[in-house]
Amino acid sequence: MSRRTGAAVKTGLGERAGRMPFVVMKFGGTSVANVERIRNVARHVKREVEAGNKVAVVVSAMAGATNQLVAWVREASPLHDAREYDAVVATGEQVTAGLLAIVLQSMGITARSWQGWQVPIVTDNAHGVARIRDIPGAALRTRLEQGEVAVITGFQGIEPARNRVSTLGRGGSDTSAVALAVAVKADLCDIYTDVDGVYTTDPRIVPQAKRLPKISYEEMLEMASQGSKVLQTRSVELAMVHNMRVRVLSSFTPPEDVTPVDPATWDRIGTIICDEDEIVEQRVVSGIAYAKDEAKITLLNIADKPGIAAAVFGPLADANINVDMIVQNLSADGKSTDITFTVQGSELPRALEVLKKVAAKLGAFDIKSSNDVAKVSVIGIGMRSHAGVAAQMFKALGEKGINILAISTSEIKISVLIDAAYAELAVRTLHGLYELGKD
Repeated sequence: MSRRTGAAVKTGLGERAGRMPFVVMKFGGTSVANVERIRNVARHVKREVEAGNKVAVVVSAMAGATNQLVAWVREASPLHDAREYDAVVATGEQVTAGLLAIVLQSMGITARSWQGWQVPIVTDNAHGVARIRDIPGAALRTRLEQGEVAVITGFQGIEPARNRVSTLGRGGSDTSAVALAVAVKADLCDIYTDVDGVYTTDPRIVPQAKRLPKISYEEMLEMASQGSKVLQTRSVELAMVHNMRVRVLSSFTPPEDVTPVDPATWDRIGTIICDEDEIVEQRVVSGIAYAKDEAKITLLNIADKPGIAAAVFGPLADANINVDMIVQNLSADGKSTDITFTVQGSELPRALEVLKKVAAKLGAFDIKSSNDVAKVSVIGIGMRSHAGVAAQMFKALGEKGINILAISTSEIKISVLIDAAYAELAVRTLHGLYELGKD
């Protein structure tokens, strides 16, 4: 049985029409890094148009552009208005959208650029990390039906209460693309990146890694949240809620080598992210993900009494610091406890500041931290019906002398925290253990 999680976007994002030929194409920063690469993107778009498909394109800022804009904002003032931050950083996508529309027009294709507020992509008021609330897609779909290519700025929308530009956070263009695909009832959302699909693990670590023709929403969601950088987590959640097929493929594959979107052939290149019911042969383990941007915090000698966990993790949540793996051990005297948990490495300084305030309220306890750790995860929907995956994993790591610092599990995932120095060895060991390099 398929599973659905997450909150649906409001009205305007209905069920897909289920008929060709509507496609949303998204191109990331490396794909549009300069005008020559934008011309390459235009050739991909032209291929779909000439095949009779109706096309909307979502673009990111040119590679490095957003970093420069953010740096300028911080140089102007370390403490700045989040609304003005959005006004500045949203300009990167506007440049790309305009340039791509110009190139398409020079090729004889009817195209125009759309900014987030023109669609409109309606968001909440959390500037810098806004969430999409609504996309009235009827007007945009009408323009697509008339044969116009819509080139839309990713990553941005509009906050209606103050009529201000808003941005969705890093990787938000993926979310923009999926949301727009749902809004216009597209048949497929193509995410073009610098890789040609989703692999069983990072090919730079394991050359034998294989491209997956299909992967379920739930597996992709776990891989994205456990360290895979292919897709942004929120985009996968949205695709799963609305059963929107997403395909990951490389913009650097020559346009003539990519078949135009066609239900009979669209899984022959790249990786299709879809409902698990569409995957005929399900592996027990589909992939190995890893994340090195982890930090471990251990709180020692905390009073063992009801409500202590809430007193520790509540302030961290209030500070928007996400906590992942948690391990709690009772001390030998039975009067105190030790709590170990992980946060993102970049959040470690803020987390320690919060915990110092907690310690002042609860009574002194020792705080130890380390960012020399990594998280390695085994992921696969087949784990639901197969026992022994964890035991095999722990045994293989033990034989390689890799000590496990913490463990967390879900129905389709097992994650372990280890010393960062052993991350690549662990990935190679587990990839071989589950024979993911075999055809």
